[in-house]
Amino acid sequence: MKFISILYGLFLLSVLGIYWPLKEQRLRMWTLLLASLVFYAYWHIQYLPLLLVLTFINFHLGLEIGKNTSPGKDWRISEEEWQIAQADWNLRRLKILWLGVSLNVILLLGFKYLPILFSIVAEDTTSKFTAPLGISFFTFECIAYLIDVYRGAPATDQFLNFVTYKLFFAKLISGPITRYHNLITQFNTLKFPTADRIAEALWLIARGAVKKGIFADNLGTFVDLCFGNLQRAGSSDLWLATIAYSFQLYLDFNGYVDIARGSALLFGLVLPENFDFPYFTTSIAQFWRRWHITLGDWLRNYLYFPLGGSRKGLTHTCWNLFIVMVVAGIWHGSAWGFIIWGAFHGIALVVHRLIHAISDRFEDIKHFWSNPLGILLAWFLTQFMVFTSWIWFRLPNLQDSSWVVGHLWGYPADAQFVQKIYVEALNINQHQLAWLLLGLAALMGIAYTLNRNLKLEFNWPIKLVLTPLCLYCVWLLAPEDSLPYIYFDF
Repeated sequence: MKFISILYGLFLLSVLGIYWPLKEQRLRMWTLLLASLVFYAYWHIQYLPLLLVLTFINFHLGLEIGKNTSPGKDWRISEEEWQIAQADWNLRRLKILWLGVSLNVILLLGFKYLPILFSIVAEDTTSKFTAPLGISFFTFECIAYLIDVYRGAPATDQFLNFVTYKLFFAKLISGPITRYHNLITQFNTLKFPTADRIAEALWLIARGAVKKGIFADNLGTFVDLCFGNLQRAGSSDLWLATIAYSFQLYLDFNGYVDIARGSALLFGLVLPENFDFPYFTTSIAQFWRRWHITLGDWLRNYLYFPLGGSRKGLTHTCWNLFIVMVVAGIWHGSAWGFIIWGAFHGIALVVHRLIHAISDRFEDIKHFWSNPLGILLAWFLTQFMVFTSWIWFRLPNLQDSSWVVGHLWGYPADAQFVQKIYVEALNINQHQLAWLLLGLAALMGIAYTLNRNLKLEFNWPIKLVLTPLCLYCVWLLAPEDSLPYIYFDF
């Protein structure tokens, strides 16, 4: 059930038509749960039992971690006995936490790496083992819940609440990663959305459809054609494909999140924002605070800080940053390209931290990075690193990505490539494509200026007017065969 489809629109309207007339919260939760089961069954019905079992296990692990088995302080036990009981209780909780985290990590790594084992040992090379959709987001949310309970957040004793949170269809497959206690608080204070909220929800859905259907999918057509014919593409074609993929990835994932957030808002629920104009950042640290925000928050809260964060000196901080980004690469996929991509970002974060430390010691260097020339240079270096790193993300097979990196300069295109790609497939030439990419960057710059600098936004009547126009444009301009969401692979 694609997000950009009439079927999804009918599904959404049908669920809303049942959901809001119900007065009891419990009945609304059941409605959302059943709708989520139907939604996931459309994609991977064979994995529904697995997700339900894992949800049940994590629910009970949370109960055990949150269970207080330590006696309260009273006059019948000594201070020493009470402290021993407290230590035993904390040790028990820690063991259960490690059990839960290990279970989720093993599950995630198993599904990430089992396809490799299957491809090696299977006699039928045409058979393909597929992991459950959304398994990466699913396991990270489970780990976050268990750690939150261990840190003192209350464990829920309502399985309906927990399973509805875990399987909520708007965020199930590709996030955003949402914490249980944030979402359940909203369930407990549900109100029918106001007119401006409904307009915002519809605008998010329409805006996401434009990003995905018109921009990302059309860019993806060129990216697939170019990276699918590497041996014939020239250096300028590879650069255009790299830049096009950088925009495609951002618009594809951001478009998905917009539709997910808009859908949730119609049910009275606010999902966290996941992007904040990351291609306008001037440091790699700032980039990761504004790209895939919920993943960055997860990595900081549940990996970087437990490793020690920046509390143990510069050397330890640099190692922590590098480890965190390698883990981010492993989370995205089992191929070496993802690990190199993560290591690349880890090294960039280390370099940024070292430059920051040096700048604090020398006033002239610190002043340089704050003047217009320094800001422009910082932006260029950051985005050059980010855009080129996407090569390993798009082509995780090292043979392919190495070919691209080795042919980014001074390599002419095959004449047949130009004819097949630009003339026959795209019906535009290379220079026109470059101008289209530049125009897209300019549109993003205008949106950035209006939204972040001037704080301007359409009012809700205008959003209602623009929504059907946007959807009509998607119907007219989107490719006939829409591409799958990129993050469905993760």
